[in-house]
Amino acid sequence: MGFDEAYQEHRLPLLRLAYLMSGSHDVSEDVVQSVFTSAHERWDQIEKPLPYLKRAVVNAVKDGQRRRLRLLSRPSERPPVVLPPEVDETWAHIGRLSWVQRAVVVLHYYEDLPLTEVAAVLDRPPATVRSDHRRALDKLRKALA
Repeated sequence: MGFDEAYQEHRLPLLRLAYLMSGSHDVSEDVVQSVFTSAHERWDQIEKPLPYLKRAVVNAVKDGQRRRLRLLSRPSERPPVVLPPEVDETWAHIGRLSWVQRAVVVLHYYEDLPLTEVAAVLDRPPATVRSDHRRALDKLRKALA
């Protein structure tokens, strides 16, 4: 698959992933753009583009947490999305999870990745990811009870 085809096919799903990880439209746009820019330089060396791009997006969001906090402290130029109260409450609790637990929840439930693939994206042992997943669900159950 060529770079242009991969960009067309994977850009929107990667934007969604970046948004779910960061909570910011601006950050997700910046992250995905920079990931594709850096991947373009070595595109012919990337064997499996989608896993590479997902991992790069997750890592870029993680590395940019300080920047994300600064952006979130500014007033949003976009109108807020009004969701049913239970969705807002759930997202608020997901946002309070540790970065790794939030990444596991988002990749597993919103990207529909099996926990073994989540482990590969996060570069963590599968057993550790299963433990992170269980702990995240325990925290969410307690918070939502």
